[in-house]
Amino acid sequence: MARRITFTFERRPSPLFGSVYRPLAFVGLWSQKIGGWVRVAMLVDTGADYTLLPQVYASHLGVRLDRDAQAFDTMGIGGRERVYLVRRWPMQLGPWKRQIPLGFLTRNDIPPLLGRQACLETFKLTLFRHRTTVADR
Repeated sequence: MARRITFTFERRPSPLFGSVYRPLAFVGLWSQKIGGWVRVAMLVDTGADYTLLPQVYASHLGVRLDRDAQAFDTMGIGGRERVYLVRRWPMQLGPWKRQIPLGFLTRNDIPPLLGRQACLETFKLTLFRHRTTVADR
């Protein structure tokens, strides 16, 4: 029997549409700093190649970007960005655990993005009627 979890979209004000609904999921990311899981509300972003966090999360998770991550430049909707990528990081979504690539930007003005690589692509994901449903098959 397939296991599944559901998250309700977050309603946000929009100058263009009055309000918009964003698909959020609550994810656990392992923190070396506290030796436990840190719960993060993440935007489910099927257009993101990998999971990406604002820089502030590096300190919460105990990641030293200069030592633990590979730096590279990437292009996105916002233009060129410097990303610090950790190739494998423990993540928990509901009852499931994964080792995912985890990137950090050098800025803090973006929301945490839950991406495809080794993460969303490993689940059956449904976005329907302002709900995100994640299943293992």
